[in-house]
Amino acid sequence: MTEINLEDGDKMAKKSFDEMLDEYVAFCNESGKIDANLYEEYNVKRGLRDSDGRGVLTGLTEVSDVIAFKVEDGVRVPIDGELYFQGYEVRDLVNGFKNSMYGFEETTYLLLFGELPTREQLETFVEVLEDLRQLPESFNRDVIMKAPSRDMMNVLQKGVLTLYSYDDKPDDLSIKNVLMQCLKLIAQLPVMASYGYQAYRHYYLDKSLVIHRPKKGLSTAENILRLLRTDGKYTELEAKVLDVALVIHAEHGGGNNSTFATHVLSSTGTDTYSTMAASLGSLKGPRHGGANLKVQKMFEDLKANVRDWENEDELAEYLQSLLDKKGFDKTGLIYGMGHAVYSESDPRAVILKSYAKKLSEEKGLENEFELYARVERIASELIMKHRRTFKTVSANVDFYSGFVYTMLKLPIEIFTPIFAISRISGWSAHRIEELVNNGKIIRPAYKFVGTHKQYIPIDQRDW
Repeated sequence: MTEINLEDGDKMAKKSFDEMLDEYVAFCNESGKIDANLYEEYNVKRGLRDSDGRGVLTGLTEVSDVIAFKVEDGVRVPIDGELYFQGYEVRDLVNGFKNSMYGFEETTYLLLFGELPTREQLETFVEVLEDLRQLPESFNRDVIMKAPSRDMMNVLQKGVLTLYSYDDKPDDLSIKNVLMQCLKLIAQLPVMASYGYQAYRHYYLDKSLVIHRPKKGLSTAENILRLLRTDGKYTELEAKVLDVALVIHAEHGGGNNSTFATHVLSSTGTDTYSTMAASLGSLKGPRHGGANLKVQKMFEDLKANVRDWENEDELAEYLQSLLDKKGFDKTGLIYGMGHAVYSESDPRAVILKSYAKKLSEEKGLENEFELYARVERIASELIMKHRRTFKTVSANVDFYSGFVYTMLKLPIEIFTPIFAISRISGWSAHRIEELVNNGKIIRPAYKFVGTHKQYIPIDQRDW
C-alpha cells in the first residue's frame, strides 16, 4: 500500500485534497443543513423533547425520580426541585450522611440494591470496594503511563475499554457477573483518573511523578484527595464536601444523555466495558458533564472584566453582555443557569451551595462565594427579563460544583472525571435494570427528507 504524506509529498496532491476538504465544508454549511421547518411539519421531537421542553417518554425506571412541578386542577405548577434515589429524597440522604465519610458508598449501595444498607451490610460493601480498588498488575505502567493524555475523560474511556482484556468473562451478561464488573469499575475509576492526571502532570507539565496507592480504611472521597495530592493530606471538611458532591452527582434519572446512552448500549446486548465507555463519551460533552468547566472559564473571564465584585450594576452589565452575545464566548449563555427539568430550584445546587459556603469560610474565600451568590441572583433576573418569561431560572448543579472543586484544589482536568466517578454508580444501576427487564433494542426513527437519485457511472459524471 502506498503511503501518502500530505506534509512532505506532492504539493499539488496536498492542494487538491485541501480543496476537497473546503468543498466538503461548503456542502455541509449549505446543502447539508436540513430545513428547520421540516421538523415541525413532520412533528419531529428534536432532542427527544416535546414542544414544551419536557422529555419524550421512552422508558420506565425505579432507580430515580426527578420532580420539578405538581399538577393542580390540570395545570402544571413549578415547585422547588426534588430528586429521589430509589424512593429516598436526596436532601434526606445528605442530611443522614452528615456524620459519615461514606455517603457515596451508601448511595451506591442504595442505587444498586434498591434499599439503604444496614451498618453490617455497608461495612461489607465498603470492604468489597476496597478489595476491588487496586488496578490490575502493571495496568498503570502499561496502559496509563505509556500513552498519557491531556484529557482525563479519554484516559477513562481507554482504561475502561482495556479492562475488557483483563476480564475472564467480559461478555457474560448474567446479572451476578455484570454486577461484579460494575463494582470493579466503580472502585477503580477514581484510581484510573488520579493516575491519568499524575501521568499528564509528569509528561506534559514536567512535574515530579508521584503515585500513591489507594488506602484501605478511607472512603472514595478521601482516596481521591490522597491520590491527587503530592503530600496526600486533606482536611475533614474537604473530604466531606467531596463526598457530598459525589452523592448528589451519582444519579439523575434515565433520560439524561449519558444514562440514556447506558440504556441504548445495554439494549444491544453489548458488554459492560463498551457500555460504560460510551456513557463516558457522552458525559465528556460540554453540554453535559463538561458544563462545570464552562462555568469556571466564564467566572475567570468575569473576574478579568469586572473590577468591583460588589458593584451589582457592573456585574449586571457584564452578564447582559453575555446574553447579548457580546461577551465571553458569544453564545448568548450564562453557564450554570437554568435546567432542562428544574425551574424553581435544582436540589443538587441548593445542597452544594450550602457546603460551598462552609468550605469558603474554611479557605478564607467568603468574598468569592458572595460573588457566586450575587451572580446567581442577578443572572436569574436578567435571563427572565431577556426571555420575557415569569418562569424562574435557577442555578443548576454545575454553577457551584466547579467553584467547590477549585476550593478543594482539584485540577481543572479532573472536574468532569469527578462527575464520571460519581455517575457510574447510576449508570450501573440503569444497566442492570435494562438487562433485568430484557427490553427491545432501543431504535428511534429518523425521517428521510433527501432526494432519491439514479446511479451514474463514473465516466459520465461531469460535475
